[in-house]
Amino acid sequence: MSVPREERLSAGRITAHLLVMVSVAALLGVVVAGLAIPFAGIAGVGARNVAKAMDNLPAELETDPLPQRTRLLDSSGNTIATFYDENRVNVSLDQINRTMIEAIVSIEDSRFYEHGALDLKGTVRALVTNQANAGVVQGGSSITQQMVKMTLQTQAKTKAERAAATEDTYARKLKELRYAIAFEQHHNKDWILERYLNIAYFGDGTYGVQSAARHYFGVNAKKLNLRQSAMLAGLVKNPTGYDPTNSPDRALARRNVVLDRMAQLNVISREKAEQTKKRGLGLHVVKAKNGCWFSRAPFFCDYAWNYLLDDKSLGATVAQRRQLLKSGGLTIRSTIDLTDQEAAERAVTDHVSKGDQAVGAIAMVEPRTGDVKAIAQSRPMGRSEKNGQTFLNYSVPTKYGDSAGFQAGSTFKPFVLAAALEKGIPLSTTFNAPQSMVIDTSEFANCPGAGNYVGDWDVSSSTSSGTMDVYRGTRESVNTFYAMLERATGVCKPYSIARSLGVDLTYPKGDRSHQAERVPTFVLGIASASPLEMAEAYATFAGRGLHCDSRPVTSIEDASGNVLKKYDRACQQALPQTVADAINDVLRGVQEPGGFGYDNGQTGLNVPSAAKTGTTTDGKSVWYVGYTPQLATAAMIAGASKDGGKPIPLGGQTIHGSYISDSDISGSGFAGPMWAQAMQAIQDRFDDIDFVAPSDINVNGVPATVPSTSGMSVATAESTLRQAGFNPILGGSTDSGNPIGTVAYTDPSGGSSSTKGSVVTIYTSNGVAPKPPKGHGGRGHGGGGGGGGGRPGNGPGGGR
Repeated sequence: MSVPREERLSAGRITAHLLVMVSVAALLGVVVAGLAIPFAGIAGVGARNVAKAMDNLPAELETDPLPQRTRLLDSSGNTIATFYDENRVNVSLDQINRTMIEAIVSIEDSRFYEHGALDLKGTVRALVTNQANAGVVQGGSSITQQMVKMTLQTQAKTKAERAAATEDTYARKLKELRYAIAFEQHHNKDWILERYLNIAYFGDGTYGVQSAARHYFGVNAKKLNLRQSAMLAGLVKNPTGYDPTNSPDRALARRNVVLDRMAQLNVISREKAEQTKKRGLGLHVVKAKNGCWFSRAPFFCDYAWNYLLDDKSLGATVAQRRQLLKSGGLTIRSTIDLTDQEAAERAVTDHVSKGDQAVGAIAMVEPRTGDVKAIAQSRPMGRSEKNGQTFLNYSVPTKYGDSAGFQAGSTFKPFVLAAALEKGIPLSTTFNAPQSMVIDTSEFANCPGAGNYVGDWDVSSSTSSGTMDVYRGTRESVNTFYAMLERATGVCKPYSIARSLGVDLTYPKGDRSHQAERVPTFVLGIASASPLEMAEAYATFAGRGLHCDSRPVTSIEDASGNVLKKYDRACQQALPQTVADAINDVLRGVQEPGGFGYDNGQTGLNVPSAAKTGTTTDGKSVWYVGYTPQLATAAMIAGASKDGGKPIPLGGQTIHGSYISDSDISGSGFAGPMWAQAMQAIQDRFDDIDFVAPSDINVNGVPATVPSTSGMSVATAESTLRQAGFNPILGGSTDSGNPIGTVAYTDPSGGSSSTKGSVVTIYTSNGVAPKPPKGHGGRGHGGGGGGGGGRPGNGPGGGR
């Protein structure tokens, strides 16, 4: 009976493939990787399927770059973290000790340099030897075949591909052999052996001989000695079973098998083998540290990691970016300075304990570069809330750390000061700032098209009151003073300045259409922020108005050392230099005698510095944000439950072993010392550079005469004052003989000398003539916005 033509052709194709691949057509079977595949078993439908599969195989296997671990370096080039799915560092063959090469070839494929893709003689011998020893002594597959199998497993992307790379079938064996032949045709033996040594798994999470050498012995592959090489060579056959960290006896026995084989092949002398077998494994295990959890600076590392995951230039999806970072063998050069980092970490842990119902956090940013020099917090990285651990990064914005931030208190006041200076209001401007006052919020200008505010604002100060200029109002953080200053600037300008200086101010996350913080209480820091945002903003003041986006990374190099991407400085002049100079001159007063920082927190440095305090109304967070011309640092202590929930009051808690009463809660007295410890530890590294002195116009303005507006309508008076170069604001009504609703008087008064750009407060008449003082004739002025005592600290941003 004749065989159908189709089946004859299928069988012919199989025979042809086998002739080409193994050159054993004369045999009755084909031996592939230790399996006997008789021709008789390949017939009928199976024959047709195998033939079709063989015909569809590519002629050769494309090799992707091997996954390698990525390193994160500090600004001096020291490795502070590694990321990987496979702990591998590729090395060239000349970077591997010759003894290691001899050991792996001896035990896995002693005729590697003599045969092609398949060593039929060696395979048969391995089968006989293994059967005689009742176990696996010698490998059956050639090194090239093993390398193909490892490559297919490494490059498998899907579950189906991974299953196909390990299934125990004839089809997989034939496919691997075909690819092996292609490798032998297109690459030399050294290339194949090099890839094999780099791709092989050596157990305990290590891939490639370099990582294995570092992990088990703490040496580079170039320095491996005989007993180390023999142990590593023995692992490849069964990396889990011979893992010396779990099964040292089995690892030792396997190592000795390798030594015996090397002696049998005369690679080493029998005497040398026996001497070496008497020695132990000599392990010096260096545990691999994968990810930020094991980093020298875990929360800076976490920030840098999320910063890169957010960079769409590194991949179309987050998954692609993560894969690149974990397998690309990248070198990420960061901005962190470990000296600054150590100072920041010591300061936060010396003031807030990890188990407290509070968190201390510090961020440091370099002016004019945006380089983030340190990120530290009191709660360590980890999963155990019971032990005070967390994965929330309290120092950075929500998008990079998942913390929602905390109200920043009076540290927002300099944004209003910046808006006032840009409007031409000089630092000599004075207000009669009472301890408490009620302001009609409709008097505050908003952004164009955003509508007006409705209702009264009852604002109080917890510090001082009286007539004062901008210097004193800022140095003593007087809420009522700044409420009146913000009334002169409107809310929109300070809000936009804060945004331009790096404070996100979006609520909810990412929704820029809902700008909930753009309200008159903005000046008292009702908005939530992170230490990094505030350090970035104040670095703009230190940089004379040049704002630079915070950056934790400066460049990324690929596995070959080529620059993959540079992260250049992203800087723009956000404030005029003269405005920044004036702000610096005001804020340095906080650090000098009479300022809260100097008097209460002893935060002074031996180089010029400036700062601002911040305290929230309910005592849930306190801040101290200060800077020199070379470094801006934001320090925050905030009440926070151990589960990272909503902020809680600091008062009534025991923090770092000390009970904290409500009177203890202040930016200067609580956060200030933490800031000072961090900055004083590194101040000797700062150059003695002073801030640029402010211009006389910003300080004193241009002299001008205040127009007399008594009896005018408010609209006419405002227009008259603006034309004269002043900034009019409303100051309430008072007794006056002028018609009701018209101007009673102004402060400064009409005809007096003041400075252009300064604020002139308009007081309107209530139509009731004032009673003359007893014993005197004439008419007196009504006071403008006096006030009773009020509750200290009423309103966010008490400021102490």
